[in-house]
Amino acid sequence: MPPRSGDLEAALAETMRRTGASVGAFYLLVPEQDLLRLVVVGGVPADLATPWSRVALASPAPVSDALREDRMVWIGDQTEMARRYPRSAVALPYQLTLAAVPVSGERRWGSLLLMWPGSHPPRTSRRERSHITSSSRRLARLLDEAAAAGRPVTVPDTPRVLSREDVRGPTGSQPAMAAADFAERLPEGCCALDLQGRIAYVSARGAALLGGDPQALLGTLPWQALPWLDDPVYEDRYRAAVISRRPVSFTACRPPDRWLDFRLYPDASGVSVRITPAGRQPDTPDATGPDRPAPAAAPARVGQLYQLLHLTAALTETVGVQDVVDVVADQIMPAFGAQGLVLSSAESGRLRITGSRGYPRHVVEQLDGLPMDTRFTPAGQALSTGVPSFFSHPDEMARIYPEAPRVSGKQAWAFLPMIVSGRPVGVCVLTYDRPHTFPAEERAVLTSLAGLVAQALDRARLYDAKHQLAHGLQEALLPHRLPSAPGLRVAARYLPATRGMDIGGDFYDLLRIDATTAAAVIGDVQGHNVAAAALMGQVRTAVHTHATAGAAPEEVLARTNRLLLDLDPGLFTTCLYARFDLDRRRVRMVSAGHPPPLLRCPDGRARRLDVPPGPVLGVDPDAVYPVTELDLPPGAVLVLYTDGLVETAGTDIEQAIDRLAGHLATWSTEDPERLLELLLEHADPADRRTDDIALLLVRLGTATAPADPP
Repeated sequence: MPPRSGDLEAALAETMRRTGASVGAFYLLVPEQDLLRLVVVGGVPADLATPWSRVALASPAPVSDALREDRMVWIGDQTEMARRYPRSAVALPYQLTLAAVPVSGERRWGSLLLMWPGSHPPRTSRRERSHITSSSRRLARLLDEAAAAGRPVTVPDTPRVLSREDVRGPTGSQPAMAAADFAERLPEGCCALDLQGRIAYVSARGAALLGGDPQALLGTLPWQALPWLDDPVYEDRYRAAVISRRPVSFTACRPPDRWLDFRLYPDASGVSVRITPAGRQPDTPDATGPDRPAPAAAPARVGQLYQLLHLTAALTETVGVQDVVDVVADQIMPAFGAQGLVLSSAESGRLRITGSRGYPRHVVEQLDGLPMDTRFTPAGQALSTGVPSFFSHPDEMARIYPEAPRVSGKQAWAFLPMIVSGRPVGVCVLTYDRPHTFPAEERAVLTSLAGLVAQALDRARLYDAKHQLAHGLQEALLPHRLPSAPGLRVAARYLPATRGMDIGGDFYDLLRIDATTAAAVIGDVQGHNVAAAALMGQVRTAVHTHATAGAAPEEVLARTNRLLLDLDPGLFTTCLYARFDLDRRRVRMVSAGHPPPLLRCPDGRARRLDVPPGPVLGVDPDAVYPVTELDLPPGAVLVLYTDGLVETAGTDIEQAIDRLAGHLATWSTEDPERLLELLLEHADPADRRTDDIALLLVRLGTATAPADPP
């Protein structure tokens, strides 16, 4: 069971009261999915929260950044929102101030989101920050206690929405009756909308101006009960009032030719609306544009339009095919109430399933690889004709494709062909567990969305192909395994920094030269592209060839330098070569402009080694590489690395190396693998790294020590 009924809602309502926030929401972390799910929200209509009801932990959004980076995210105004979080600004195009804070106790629970009207100061005070952080701690304690009692919070099918009474408390009936009498005596019309947009009260004069029956209007949405108000602009004015808490106005035409002025006055409980014939009472607080004619046809809901914009922004940020599948499944499915998804790509005359949700594996296997002209489902026909197909009931499907309902068990389907520049890319199929009607406006939005998904999928497939090529090249150029040598324990790792290609010029190697001699090499070719990787392969091969031929360390680099000058690649290379005498436990090192190695002694002390560097490879034909010789006590660990481990913008690299040596001295382990992991944890996280990292750790034992396992 979740926490005691109402505990979570009460905690959020209390937080909103304490902080003065007009909107509050709690997101629960779903660890196995790396996803934040909206659990409870207050102060806004439920459908307005749809675009941000599911937020990937890795996505650029205030609630995910707050939890991932364990800090408060403060957005002072809409300009800052657009600059820092453009996707969120698309879904919330209103003047507001926002705070997101992590909710962490015994574990990371999720994020608390609070919003204030645009009138709120753009900067937060120390007192306000204290209120916000203390509220997040109280929420964390509630969740900790519920989990300890065996009642952890769970994700509901739809977010729970706080009522007006939850946030502000109940109001008496006597003042309400007096207010109604007051409104009936006014010469202009008036009505009240709740935070969901429903008409909670309408005066007799207001109903007469609207052309409806007062009782029939109660509980309805104006843009649904009155067709002439069914325009996204009018609904958007209501949303702007709810979010910004500022008065807004618009003018609408009640057919055939009666123009009415609407003035909306919002607060935390809802929106008061004054209705007057156009031209009267011109004291509009915030006029918002010219008169508009009545719409000729029912347009898409403004919520769906914002949802479309939000999803467009999300699709532009996808990189690989799996990213596209995740966006469609995590955002498009809930936006349109679908419970199932099949995303297929057209390959060699067949429909290959790229991703799916809401289907058991055996059904996916049965649908995968169907020919384009299949009569099993409408997918092939939709793709070949470019015309989407919508089936609202299994009977409709069964008349033409009798096998489809029986196999999938679904009750409604939308088959959306994905076409790019006249070329079929695939089919996006949304499915429903119950019969589902597809209004014309929803069909139009889904069809438009399919085109956006098609472009994203086409880009993603191209990216994945390039990524596989780059990854294969990198794998081929780096050693698949390092040789074992008596008395040596080795750990190595390569981490790319380039987003997209995952390829670069950093490399490492361990060479077994003879029974008592081994060598380690690490290097960095300038650049993060295929040319850098190709040159890296040539440098590694040259070092390997000269080293195993018995060349002295200084000659290994000198000969490799001359090779690079002959190749003239236009890229320079740093390199450090270390040759170990395993019997005498000595090492001879030479450097071509490479960062100095670190040495961790058996007693835990660590320091950088003074290895005088020669010129980088491929620049000076007469370069000389000085040799540094050093005794290595048993248990000492030699750390070779590339500058991506220590180089950070705005930081002196010499100081960074000394700090790294200081960290190396604080760790109690002597195991190279564990030390390697600790060194990588010390480095910048992947999303902030600007350079590749190569690491090679060599621990020298005794000559009789057993060899490393292969």
